[in-house]
Amino acid sequence: MSWHLLHTSIRAHQIMRGNSWPRELGGGLGQLGVGLANFLRKRFGKDNVILSDIRKPPDHIFHGGPFIYSDILDYKNLREIVVNNRITWLFHYSALLSAIGEANVSLARAVNITGLHNVLDVAAEHNLRLFVPSTIGAFGPTSPRNPTPDICIQRPRTIYGVSKVHAELMGEYYHYRYGLDFRCLRYPGIISADSQPGGGTTDYAVQIFHDAVKNGKFECNLKSSTRLPMMYIDDCLRATLEVMEAPAESLSMRTYNVNAMSFTPEDLAQELLKHIPEFQITYNVDSVRQAIADSWPMNFDDSNARKDWGWKHDFDLPELVTTMLNFHGSDTRVAQAN
Repeated sequence: MSWHLLHTSIRAHQIMRGNSWPRELGGGLGQLGVGLANFLRKRFGKDNVILSDIRKPPDHIFHGGPFIYSDILDYKNLREIVVNNRITWLFHYSALLSAIGEANVSLARAVNITGLHNVLDVAAEHNLRLFVPSTIGAFGPTSPRNPTPDICIQRPRTIYGVSKVHAELMGEYYHYRYGLDFRCLRYPGIISADSQPGGGTTDYAVQIFHDAVKNGKFECNLKSSTRLPMMYIDDCLRATLEVMEAPAESLSMRTYNVNAMSFTPEDLAQELLKHIPEFQITYNVDSVRQAIADSWPMNFDDSNARKDWGWKHDFDLPELVTTMLNFHGSDTRVAQAN
């Protein structure tokens, strides 16, 4: 579907899902939901993208474009939103993330699995194009880790990972059984400058910039040698739009790995030292997060995404660090160091 047909055929084409749970929930008002809404509004016009959540939005988000209440666990409410706003694309971001999900398995099961079922049924009934993000957490300790291909043994050991494998398989099933236009990307750890960490295992790579600029030091809860795939949020948002706009005939699968870079906390600290020479990193390993990280891919093989729909990242580690510090430290110790 071309952008012009998408833009002019029906208003309010995209809706991001949210929920009422704490800020660790990756919903409409989470790290990616707001960023994606702003990204899509620049492309399609702010009145054509509805952001939704069960929480009251801050003023700047409320006035930034259409915002409505929605509860991912209320199927009737979801149907009303789709029908009343003539939705054609739906982005489903509601999930309890890895470490938070382990602390509340029953809630994670409700949001991550029951919520997904509601979205799948609504999307199939109303012929929506549905995007559901997956994650490096969809793999487990028996998966090949370096690199991790698109199709391999997964067997995750977190409720978050289990729910994401479930989403991948259910989306593929609905595609072949009911013709649902389901599209999914397995995100690496996502790093963004304008949001706080959200309870994920890779969030040290966000917190480190806050602490480096504010205090010149950081205590990391993963081992210095823990290598994980990562991506700057601008690449993540662009990848999401590109896979949604890709012609259906170009997609050889419904779930793709996407990657930009892989690094360890030590790699990141060394790059930070180039900008903040007095920066210090110490390690106080969290056993839960470390066990999760040790079961995840060290590097993603995203060759299918690059081949099928032309995925190409823009940000490597040096560009990532420079961008993050420019955002956080324009009038702090970073500026002084530079």
